[in-house]
Amino acid sequence: MQLIPKSEIVPESNPPTNILNLEKIILDVGGMKCAGCVNAVEKQLIKHPGVKSVCVNLATEVAVLEVEIGIVDAEALAQGLTATGFPSQLRTAKSAGDKSAIPNPEARQRQEMQATIRQLVIASLLLLLSGIGHFGNIGSAIFPFLNDIWFHCGLATIAIIIPGRPILVEGWLGWRRGAPNMNTLIGLGTLTAYTASLVALLFPQMGWECFFDEPVMMLGFILLGRTLEKQARGRAAKAFRQLLALAPQTARLIINPEPEKLIAGANMMEIPAEQVRVGEWLQVLPGDKIPVDGEIRFGQTTIDESMLTGEPVPVIKQPGDMVTGGTLNQSGAIAIQATRIGDDTTLAQIVALVEAAQTRKAPVQKLADTVAGYFTYGVLTASCLTFAFWYLWGTHLWPDVTMSGAMEMAHNMGHNPQDLLPHTQYSSLLISLKLAIAVMVVACPCALGLATPTAILVGTGMGAERGLLIKGGDVLEKVHKLDTVVFDKTGTLTTGKPTVTDCLVIEESALPLSLIQLAAAVESGTYHPLAVAIQQEAKRQELTIPHAVDFHTAPGMGVSAVVEGKKVLLGNWEWFNYHQVNISETAQQQGYKLATAGKTVIGVAVDGTLMGLIAVSDTLRPDAKTAVDKLRHMGLRVMLLSGDRLEAANAIAKQLGIAKADIMAGIPPAQKAATIQSLQSGNIKSVVAMIGDGINDAPALSQADVGIALQSGTDVAMETAEIILMRNSLTDVVKSIQLSRATFNTIRQNLFWAFAYNTIGIPLAAGILLPSWGFVLTPSSAAALMAFSSVSVVTNSIALRRFAS
Repeated sequence: MQLIPKSEIVPESNPPTNILNLEKIILDVGGMKCAGCVNAVEKQLIKHPGVKSVCVNLATEVAVLEVEIGIVDAEALAQGLTATGFPSQLRTAKSAGDKSAIPNPEARQRQEMQATIRQLVIASLLLLLSGIGHFGNIGSAIFPFLNDIWFHCGLATIAIIIPGRPILVEGWLGWRRGAPNMNTLIGLGTLTAYTASLVALLFPQMGWECFFDEPVMMLGFILLGRTLEKQARGRAAKAFRQLLALAPQTARLIINPEPEKLIAGANMMEIPAEQVRVGEWLQVLPGDKIPVDGEIRFGQTTIDESMLTGEPVPVIKQPGDMVTGGTLNQSGAIAIQATRIGDDTTLAQIVALVEAAQTRKAPVQKLADTVAGYFTYGVLTASCLTFAFWYLWGTHLWPDVTMSGAMEMAHNMGHNPQDLLPHTQYSSLLISLKLAIAVMVVACPCALGLATPTAILVGTGMGAERGLLIKGGDVLEKVHKLDTVVFDKTGTLTTGKPTVTDCLVIEESALPLSLIQLAAAVESGTYHPLAVAIQQEAKRQELTIPHAVDFHTAPGMGVSAVVEGKKVLLGNWEWFNYHQVNISETAQQQGYKLATAGKTVIGVAVDGTLMGLIAVSDTLRPDAKTAVDKLRHMGLRVMLLSGDRLEAANAIAKQLGIAKADIMAGIPPAQKAATIQSLQSGNIKSVVAMIGDGINDAPALSQADVGIALQSGTDVAMETAEIILMRNSLTDVVKSIQLSRATFNTIRQNLFWAFAYNTIGIPLAAGILLPSWGFVLTPSSAAALMAFSSVSVVTNSIALRRFAS
């Protein structure tokens, strides 16, 4: 192994300039009804100069853009979308209080829901009247006008003008901008049925059938489906809304934080939480939510952190302890000093992560997006071909279809079948027209558009409730393919709080200082867990720590410093070999004996002479064995990665039941990423998850297919990881993988149903079973099926909430 001196280690190169010149813009976009709308919005946004990438989410109605800084006018983008029928606004910190003409997303969704319910009530009333008249004698005895064809014409006209108007308008706008959508298909089907019926009514000599009930029933079923779908989407977003609701709105500012005034409760002022600044003191009373992240400076209490970790047991907090914004103060009045505010708070970062997860699509969604781009055109083509086939060939190949079709249509409207039999040439036109309309109406791009985002919304929102932050759909798909899980040892499998257990003197030092004093002096410039253990041991023994200068650190190997004019080295055998320190056979034997007991051995050398050994032990986390066993039962290979000696790693692995072949020891931090890469590119290519907590793990977390970081870890590790565990619990690794797999399985089920529904529904609507079975899907039945498909996809996503790990 070639060792590189610290002076020769070159820092990582800066990111490319083009990455540094990009920024993200978030737009709240309304008016999207299906995958075709999503595709239209993405196409309109991506064509603007300076826009590098666009991701639009149908479930959350959000568009996230990566743009070049200073080139793109975000307000112009929003105005452009609004002008084309998608009311949009730029997401800013003040969006919630924006008084512009475009309401904020939550208000807009409430307005849309209320409008849909109003339209549904009207459509349902019309559908009821149409249905009573449809069954002939049932209503005619009491209300004869219910059987009057002009009455049904009026019902259909009202249905199109009032509840159907928004659908027709949005469908026309989509057609005009060259991006026809689901509303275009419904609008065309409804108007075609209405127009054909109106012609038949005005020109009875043509012998056409009036089927005014079809537009009424189509719109009624469509609006019923949309109402159920919107309610289901609201339930899907429940966990996310609960996260947003956790943010406190106000804080009690302590103007002059003096102890006697704190006790007296004086000098308090209530201010909006967003106005709190770092360093300011705040009072939090029992029952209040903590307004921002901070440190307790006065008082003692218990805090309910279940919103953050999913753990219901309150945590005792004392002065010096950190508290998190959004958690609930339960028992005592405390004063905290703000350390993180605004978007920097833990809660704000959780919300941002969950929201960002909605815009990261699973690769499996790409097929659905590709299909959605051409879906409406394909359906319109299929509808035209259906009409042409049946009118030109079908009714001639199977003349019985025309006769039976005429009789069925007459029966459905309560007419005498004999009245239409002489006009079979016209009934062939009506059958062809009805089948073409059914094809237009039955097709459902909405199910394709909702299949992935609703599942991700439910899965990530539910994960956040349980302290599991999953960063997106692409992560879910990679987790589904996992076959190997690699654990870092120190701080991940172990508690990360090592203690000194042994101190062996090999040579007497020329300095009148103990090994612990020398080691504590050298480690005073670092914050590694081993350094903390040595410093705490010196404090426990009440030793005076001498002054040290000229610190040098080689991550994973050791440190050096000058103490009272002597160069002191602290580290492993590789570090000493590099500095040409002689290691006696006695020292090697003692080191081996300590290492086989599972202890980390640290050598102490002064001016090139090994003075002694310090052994540090870090205990296993109590849930480490359970987590490893569960992962193994899930069919995953569990491996141990450590920078420690092989003997120490073996001792930990033995306790966990990890085979020797799955131990990777003596790996310095700089080579951890390369080790992960070797697993990914070996003879048996593995899909690897890496679990770690420290800054040294960040490159390996980034290299792994899925990086999983413990919340107790560093911000760098959490930024790099794709799954973040908010609780300091290894069993959450198992839960996160199980939840990810369950969510991805739901995505696949939704996509399968969406594709299968259209694959089966369109041919049925086109009359594929009509010649042999006499089965025909009427336009109203097609509308009911279309509505059911969207609702079923969203309902299946909501079923994820029953997931129990």
